[in-house]
Amino acid sequence: MTTRIDIRLPEQELEILKAYCQEQDRTQTEVIREFIRSLRKKIKNQ
Repeated sequence: MTTRIDIRLPEQELEILKAYCQEQDRTQTEVIREFIRSLRKKIKNQ
């Protein structure tokens, strides 16, 4: 099951995300999911 979330970003941050996604040939969803998964490591290491 997936849950939809909506976020608000300043235009500058959105442009960073778009540029990164284009450079990596990945979707915004893929990049955001990867970032969220990376947080697990930070939580466990504390």
